[in-house]
Amino acid sequence: MDKKTEYLEITKQIVAHVGGMENIQGSAHCATRLRIVLQDNDLADMKELENINKVKGAFIAGNQLQLIFGAGLVNDVYEVFAEYTHTQNMSLGELKQQSAQKQNPLQAVIKALSDVFIGIMPAILAAALLMGITGVLGNLEVVKSHDSLYAINKLASLASTGIFAILPMAVCYSAVKRFGGNPVLGMVVGAIMLDSSLANAYQVGSGTIEPEVLHLFGMNIALVGFQGGIIIALMMGFVVAKLDLFFNKKVPDVVKLLLAPLLTVFLSTVLLFTVVGPVGRILSNGITNGLVWGTNNLGVFGYALFAGVQQIVVITGLHHIIGAVEAQLIAGTGTNFINPLMSVALMGQGGAVLGYLVLNWKNLKARELCIPSFCSTLFGISEPAIFGVNLRYRFPLIGGCIGGAVAGAYAYFAKLNALGFGTTALPGIAIVNPENNGYINYIIAHIIALAIGFICTMLLGKVSKQNKNDEESIVEENRIQASQEEKSQPVITDPIQVVSPVNGVVHPISDSSDPTFAQKIIGDGIMVMPKDGEVKAPCNGTINLVYPSGHALGIKLEDGSEILLHIGIDTVNLNGEGFHVFVKENQTISKGDRLVTFDKDLIEKKGYSTEVLMIFSSVAEARNLTMDYTGTTEGNEIVAVLS
Repeated sequence: MDKKTEYLEITKQIVAHVGGMENIQGSAHCATRLRIVLQDNDLADMKELENINKVKGAFIAGNQLQLIFGAGLVNDVYEVFAEYTHTQNMSLGELKQQSAQKQNPLQAVIKALSDVFIGIMPAILAAALLMGITGVLGNLEVVKSHDSLYAINKLASLASTGIFAILPMAVCYSAVKRFGGNPVLGMVVGAIMLDSSLANAYQVGSGTIEPEVLHLFGMNIALVGFQGGIIIALMMGFVVAKLDLFFNKKVPDVVKLLLAPLLTVFLSTVLLFTVVGPVGRILSNGITNGLVWGTNNLGVFGYALFAGVQQIVVITGLHHIIGAVEAQLIAGTGTNFINPLMSVALMGQGGAVLGYLVLNWKNLKARELCIPSFCSTLFGISEPAIFGVNLRYRFPLIGGCIGGAVAGAYAYFAKLNALGFGTTALPGIAIVNPENNGYINYIIAHIIALAIGFICTMLLGKVSKQNKNDEESIVEENRIQASQEEKSQPVITDPIQVVSPVNGVVHPISDSSDPTFAQKIIGDGIMVMPKDGEVKAPCNGTINLVYPSGHALGIKLEDGSEILLHIGIDTVNLNGEGFHVFVKENQTISKGDRLVTFDKDLIEKKGYSTEVLMIFSSVAEARNLTMDYTGTTEGNEIVAVLS
């Protein structure tokens, strides 16, 4: 069977297992993957697709079906596939637009939220766990009385509060980056939101301070900070990005460097205090006040409603304001019925995280994210669970809300309340009102929330099949199911020593932010965080692939082994902007030859990772590949040996 006939057979199998020709809207390819936009993703049979000859993995991400073939091979398969399906000459940019059209407004908003928070999740996770641990240790007498233990706990407490103190700034920075603007301008506007000259939002909310009021063309502007204003920070991130893009396009080059950022920051500040801030506060306060009203007036349904959707308020950042209501309850009645409801709402989300974890247990990335996220809920911190898992994948958020609602109804019938506020979950048991078997009912309510959240997430996950559609759900045993192309192997002689292609910090490839590369589906290798934008030949060989956008190169070694160099993640979307290639296909190269230069700052500004991957996509049959990671490299340290 010749190659074209073989690829035609592969194409026909793909079409058959994606729901037929009528279900295909478009196709394109990058350096390693065939990307297909389908009318209905549910018609794709992922197991059968993974079993097709030469397909090394299949998953759906960004509303695209992505089939992994590997460097070089994907070009040939795509050529036949595109001709057969009449989807030729479609760029990745067009494919991205086509897939984006499949998203409804709610999906688009949730996707944007996920993109914004995924970059700052490590900081939130670390801080949340530290906050929970220090909160428990801080109540121990041995810690209070021992100077060194007290000092360590105090320093850990300071470390835990940092990200939450500047969370609006971090969100604004990440949002601007997500929407295509200069993220530094987002950081500047985020700093303005938290400026110390503004009245603290929490103090204004509790009535302990009066803000200064400006009068601008008859409009009163209260100079109040935006502590906890996550929704406002997200909105401002979008505004800053669009203004930055607008002024960079309209302002003449001769004054662009000075004038464009000045106009962006100033107009963003005006809009923050006149439009975006007030609208965001109305939206957030409306949600909060509506929940409190429902709890006071709707009996068991109000309790269930509050506990069911309270964690959605966490997304707005306005959940802190509920503390003022709790303080008023304690002052007026001596008890606080809201605290247990917030606690079981949080625990429902913890159960949802466990449900998602079980659904994706074989996925290392899922375990790394879910386990610490769940642990943080035990100490009363839900942001890692909400932003890192549940909101990102949608159905766990719904499962967690159901768990919270059921437990909230139980809290109503059990007459569960607290004697204080400010702590939930495990630490929260310290402030439970012991009347009406309060301690026992507190534990039962949390078990209900955890169990129902877990069960509902499991059921929703199986029904929706979203766990199968996640890029991180590629099962380990399906890594390589296709036989390698048969080729004659040269005689193996001396070991080949391979150095890093760029200067920077060398990591194992499992640290890559791209799950396909991290799970070694293409092959083993390294990931380097570069300190500059120059890529050099890691060894002697012949260039056998130059991707048109310049972000990927293939090298064939003298023994027949093959190396793929991949610059950045999803940088194929830049269509060559910022890349300059110095070699061409079939060119012989020597170790240290310059291959590509790339604009590191431009890639980062566009919101893409600059990590450089060197992947051994094929190793000669008689060779053994040994990886030797060295940390920081100037490009001359040996990182791999073919022996």
